[in-house]
Amino acid sequence: MSRRQIDRHESAIGHVSGRAVYTDEQHAPTGMLSVWPVQSPHAHARIVSIDADRARRMPGVHAVLTDTDIPGENDTGPIVHDEPLIPANRVQFHGQAVAWVVADDETTAKAAAAAVNVGYEALPACLDIADAIANANFHCPPAQVQRGDASTALSKATHCLDGELDIGGQDHFYLETQASWAQVDSEGLLQVTSSTQHPTETQAIVARVLGLPSNRVVCRSLRMGGGFGGKETQANPYAAIAALAAHVTRRPVRIKLARGIDMQMTGKRHPFFARYEVGFDQHGMLQAMKVALFADGGWSVDLSPPVLMRAMVHVDNSYYCPNVEITGLIAKTNLPSNTAFRGFGGPQGMLVGEEIIDRIARHLGLPPETVRERNFYREAESPPRNITPYGQTIRDNPIPELWAQLKTGSDFDARRIEVATFNASHAHTKRGIAITPVKFGISFNKVEYNQAGALVHIYTDGSVQLNHGGTEMGQGLHSKMLAVASRTLGISVDRIQIMVTSTDKVPNTSATAASSGSDLNGQAVKAACETLLSRLAEVAAGLLECRVGEVVFADDQVHASSSSKQSLAFADVVQAAYSARISLSATGYYRTPGLSWDAQTGKGQPFYYFACGAAVSEVEICGYTGVHRLLRVDILHDVGDSLVEAIDRGQIEGGFVQGMGWLTCEELRWSDSGKLLTDAPSTYKIPTNGEVPKDFRVDLFKCAQKPEAQVIFGSKAVGEPPLMLAMSVREALREAVSAFGDARQIALASPATPEAIFNAIGKVRAFGPSAVMTPERVGAP
Repeated sequence: MSRRQIDRHESAIGHVSGRAVYTDEQHAPTGMLSVWPVQSPHAHARIVSIDADRARRMPGVHAVLTDTDIPGENDTGPIVHDEPLIPANRVQFHGQAVAWVVADDETTAKAAAAAVNVGYEALPACLDIADAIANANFHCPPAQVQRGDASTALSKATHCLDGELDIGGQDHFYLETQASWAQVDSEGLLQVTSSTQHPTETQAIVARVLGLPSNRVVCRSLRMGGGFGGKETQANPYAAIAALAAHVTRRPVRIKLARGIDMQMTGKRHPFFARYEVGFDQHGMLQAMKVALFADGGWSVDLSPPVLMRAMVHVDNSYYCPNVEITGLIAKTNLPSNTAFRGFGGPQGMLVGEEIIDRIARHLGLPPETVRERNFYREAESPPRNITPYGQTIRDNPIPELWAQLKTGSDFDARRIEVATFNASHAHTKRGIAITPVKFGISFNKVEYNQAGALVHIYTDGSVQLNHGGTEMGQGLHSKMLAVASRTLGISVDRIQIMVTSTDKVPNTSATAASSGSDLNGQAVKAACETLLSRLAEVAAGLLECRVGEVVFADDQVHASSSSKQSLAFADVVQAAYSARISLSATGYYRTPGLSWDAQTGKGQPFYYFACGAAVSEVEICGYTGVHRLLRVDILHDVGDSLVEAIDRGQIEGGFVQGMGWLTCEELRWSDSGKLLTDAPSTYKIPTNGEVPKDFRVDLFKCAQKPEAQVIFGSKAVGEPPLMLAMSVREALREAVSAFGDARQIALASPATPEAIFNAIGKVRAFGPSAVMTPERVGAP
C-alpha cells in the first residue's frame, strides 16, 4: 500500500517479523573470527605477568591480543586520554579485560581465555563515592554554577533545612549488547560495522588505536537494538578490539558481548551523592540554595564532566531561586567508567531539586504541589523570575499553563481527597498521588556538537535516496527524517529510501544523543532537500510557464500556485532537470544558532529551548511488604507540532517506564571486592508489563503560542525529557509512605525498592498516626 505520509516506525514490520538486521545478524564473510576477553578478578591490581602460550597453542586460536599488539595509541578516551584499550600494567575495575583471545568461534575463544595465566598484585580499591570523598579521590577540579550570594541569603532566610541524598545508577540493558564487525578490505581500508550512536567518534577511535588517518576507516551503523547513551562512547573500545584483531589476523572479526560480560564491563548511569542547604519563606518560596553534587565517574573520565554539568544546570528543574550555589565533583572509583544515559545527568540533578521541594512542603505542612507551583519560573512578574542560575532567559515557558491543564484533566484535586479518604480507612495499605513537572534543556553541552549533515540523491525515475548523520536505535529517527524529506520535497514516503548511517556518506557527525537527533539532522535533511527543490523549481517554472516563486511541489506533482489545472509529475520534472544537466544530488548542513557556554564561569546559553511536561501518578503500597502498585498515570507533554505522533507517544511511554525503573526497581549491587552482583536479568530487575499501569493516559500539549526557537517544522525533542516524568511515581510513593505516620521528613532511598519502602514506612510509623494525609488537610493553603 502506498504511503504519502509516515504514520509508524519505518522498521516496524522488520522488527516484528525478524527481517530487520542488526550488526551481529549480517551474513558472515568467509573466515570470520570471534573474540573473548580475559577478565581481571580484581578491582584494582598491578599486572605482574601474562602467560598466553598455552592458549595460543590451542586448536582454532589465531591470536591473544595484549597491549603490545597495538600499533597506534593505546587509548579510547573520548575527552581525556585516560582509557587504555588494553591495560599495560594496571587493572582498574573488576572484570576489566587484560587480553583478548581471537579464535575460530566464541566457544574456542572462551576456552582459550580461561587458559591464559595472569599474575596480579592486588592494590587498595575505591568502590564508592563516600570512599572517594574521604580520600579526596576525584577526576577533575570542581565545577560551579552560581547566582547571587547564597551564603548571605541562607543566613537571612525565614526557614532553613539541610540534607543529603544518595541516588543509584542504572544499567542501560539495551536488548542488543555491544557488537562490532571489522575487516580489512582489498584496498587496505578498515571497514567497521558497529552498534554505535556515534559512528564518527568510533571511526576516530579505531583510527587512533591502529595509527591510521580517519580516511582509512569507514564506520557504519545499521541500526541498534537500543542504546540509551550506552553506545555513545562505550561502543568505541569494542569496535577498536574487533578492528585490532582484524588488523593482526588479516581476517574479518566479530565481537558481541554476552549479557553478563556486557553488564560487568560497561558503565552505567552515574550514581550521585548530594548535600544541600535551602532557605525559604513561610509560603515555601525559595530564597537560597546551596547544593554539592558528587558523581561516581568510575575508573576513567569518559563523559563525566558534561554529565555532571548537565546535572548542575538541572537542579532548578522548573523552579526559580534567586540565590544559588551549586558545586560538582567527579569521584574516581575502581568501577566501570560511568557514561551517558538518557537524560545525561539531568535526571539526577532534578531529583535533588524535587527532594528539596518536598522537604520544604512537609516542613511547612503544605501540599507539595502547592510549593512546586508557587516556585515556577514565570515571565510576567516584576522582577522577572525567568532567568536560570546559569544566566539563560527562559522564553515560551509552557509549564504554568501545561500544569493547570494536567491538574484539571487528571482530576487531581478530587483524587487527592479520594486518596486521603482511602488512607483514613486502611491501616496497612496506603495510597499516594503526586504531580511533578519537567523542564529539560535541549542541545549538546558542548557547543561544537550542535551541527549535522545530510546527503540526498534524486534519481531520474523520481526516487530519492536519503543519507544523514544520525543513527537509528529504535527511537524512530529514520522515520522522522523520512517525514521531513517527504514534506519538504512534496512527495510520498514510498519514493524515499533511507540508507544506513556511514562515515563515507556523511562525515564529521555528532552523536545521536542529547535529544537533538531530529532537530539537528532534520534541519540538515531539509536544507539538502530545499537545495534540490530550488534547482527543480527553475526547470518546472520553464515547463509551466510561470515564475519560480509560483512553483508548488505537493502530492508527487508540480504545479503553479496561480493555477492548479496544469500539473507535472515529480518524476517528469526530475527527468527534465537531468536532461538540462542539472545536479540531482545535494548536501545539507545545519548548526544550532545562538548557543554559548563558559565552563569556567558556569554561564551561558547552553540550550536552544526547553522541552517541558508534567505527570500525575497514583500508587498503592503494602505496609507489610513495601511492595507497590502503580494504579494510574496521566501525562501531558509538549512535543510541539509532532513530526510523527505515534513515534512521540511511544517515546513518552517508554521514557516514563525506563525512568520508573531507575527510581523504583533497578538496583545495582557490588560485592566488597568490587564485583558486580546484579549482572543478569535474574538479579537486575527492569520494569515489565506488570509494573506498567493499566490506566496509562498520555496527551500531547497543544499550545497556541509558537515557540521563538526555529525548530524543525515546529516539532520539539522527545527522547530524554519523558524519563523525568517518572519522578511523579517517586513522589507519589513518598506521599503513600507519609500516610503511615506524621513525619516532617520522608527519607526514601533511590531506587525506592520494596525493601527501601518498607524501611521508610518503619521510620515514619515511629512518629505516630498521620496528620498529613487526612481529607481535611488535603486542601491546605
